[in-house]
Amino acid sequence: MFHKEGHKIIFVSLVIVVATLLLIDSFILIPWLRTLTMITILAMFILILQFFRNPKRSLLNDENVAVSPVDGKVVVIEEVFEKEYFNDKRIQVSIFMSPINVHVTRYPVGGNVAFSKYHAGKYLVAWHPKASEENERTSVVVENPYFGKILYRQIAGALAKRIVNYAKEGSTVQQGTDSGFIKFGSRVDVFFPLGTKIEVALNQKVRGGETIIGSKE
Repeated sequence: MFHKEGHKIIFVSLVIVVATLLLIDSFILIPWLRTLTMITILAMFILILQFFRNPKRSLLNDENVAVSPVDGKVVVIEEVFEKEYFNDKRIQVSIFMSPINVHVTRYPVGGNVAFSKYHAGKYLVAWHPKASEENERTSVVVENPYFGKILYRQIAGALAKRIVNYAKEGSTVQQGTDSGFIKFGSRVDVFFPLGTKIEVALNQKVRGGETIIGSKE
């Protein structure tokens, strides 16, 4: 199953791959070179298919916990001053996504979308300390009646050139459902209220929509 954001790219890539394979078969006469070139082209196409995969997940529906919005590895857990929306201290959990991770972004909690904003910006590597404030990004705040307000931020990396964000202010969303997509590598920051119990550790691998990353004390 592939994400809708990849349908056009997959189709165009397939047409290019088929045309390229036909050209290779017609014009490269050395058998080993023809085979190697074909395998390389097919491997690149498989990587594209893997990037846009959208596997089914066993979604939680628990208002007292927040799930990871993406697949990846936890690279930051720290108390910070969040100055875009809250203007106060929050607990930041950052998840780095490599190009081989599933890149679907999911709502960490269900509730009402209180804020959704796109920021144009740079393309620093995703783990750069200033990436959260200077890179292309979107910031979304979901207000949950039991958990409170949670902000999550999609951040483009050095390879990511397009962030897709489905969250619209005033809409009601369900925990774990698709909230967007980041194309070709990136990271997501989640900002929790102080006092939240963080359920993950640094360098832990997480799965979007399934892994619990925060809960109420």
